[in-house]
Amino acid sequence: MKLRYTKRGRAALTTVTLATGLVLTVAGCGGGGDDDKADKNTSSSTPTTTSDDSSGGKASDAPEENKVLAESKDGDISLVVTSAVRDSGGFVTVSGTVTNNGSRLWTAADWRGDENELRGNASSVAGANLVDQEGKKKYLILRDTQGRCLCTRFTGGVKAGETTDWFAQFPAPPEDTTSVDFQVGSMPPASIELSEGE
Repeated sequence: MKLRYTKRGRAALTTVTLATGLVLTVAGCGGGGDDDKADKNTSSSTPTTTSDDSSGGKASDAPEENKVLAESKDGDISLVVTSAVRDSGGFVTVSGTVTNNGSRLWTAADWRGDENELRGNASSVAGANLVDQEGKKKYLILRDTQGRCLCTRFTGGVKAGETTDWFAQFPAPPEDTTSVDFQVGSMPPASIELSEGE
């Protein structure tokens, strides 16, 4: 009789263990499936929100990055400014693309600047500046303690037909300055609107 109760206890324990295991397995599988469905619904609804939402929001920020603020051309070289953001650290980051429409390698030789401190920044945007026409002030590119510009270096140059990204950082003009002229090398000045960073 004692043996029969022991077998029944073991059988009950085994049944409970198996049932618990099955419940956890089903819950685990079911949860993963629901998460996948939620992810699919989220990802499929995100593009819809992006394309339908024309009001300012996170979804509309992505296209803004590709917006052309200004374009300047000199011979075969085309410079496009896509962003000019005033950051909370007291500086402005200007960025965009440069395209070599010529048939030879372009090394940005006249973009490095004339200052002695900047001469070691060959093939870069080191000679760029911002001009505040209203405040009548020119802002030179920021640099580190060793004279390296806080900007893009075109290591190896830009090959014929290629487009590459660039950036340059400057001290921020006063808060009430909303527009500045960006100029580098022999490129004509390009007027750009400053936007506020997060």
